[in-house]
Amino acid sequence: MIGNLLLSTTLVCSTVVVHFLGLLLLLRILRYRARHFFRHESTLLQGALILFVVLGIVVIHTVEIWLYAVTYLLIGALDDLGSALYFSTVTFASLGYGDITLSKSWRLFGSIEAANGLILFAWSTAFLFSVTSRLRTLEHDWLERKE
Repeated sequence: MIGNLLLSTTLVCSTVVVHFLGLLLLLRILRYRARHFFRHESTLLQGALILFVVLGIVVIHTVEIWLYAVTYLLIGALDDLGSALYFSTVTFASLGYGDITLSKSWRLFGSIEAANGLILFAWSTAFLFSVTSRLRTLEHDWLERKE
């Protein structure tokens, strides 16, 4: 059980670092590009920026899911990559279909992935909300200066 908790802690720390670095990269890209979007009044360009953020978040979560899936393979908890990816995705998203289950010795590891995924999805939601709010503020400021 101690080994299980140590492995869980390692994966949680790894996914948090991946998430942090991924959001940091998105933020740097946004800071560079956002100023250019408001020189022209274009809702389409602003929509493209939000779409870019959403797709970036999807890529970040995909990397995190793959980390868990590969770990399931390495520890022998699941037999093939397809099952490991499917199980990891369902667990990370806290859906828990139950058609694929882990052995009793790895259940705690799987449940910690679910808690980790829930927290990281919440973090992504907060980030997306913040970006959207900031874009609206920038647009409002730009429109006021234009008048």
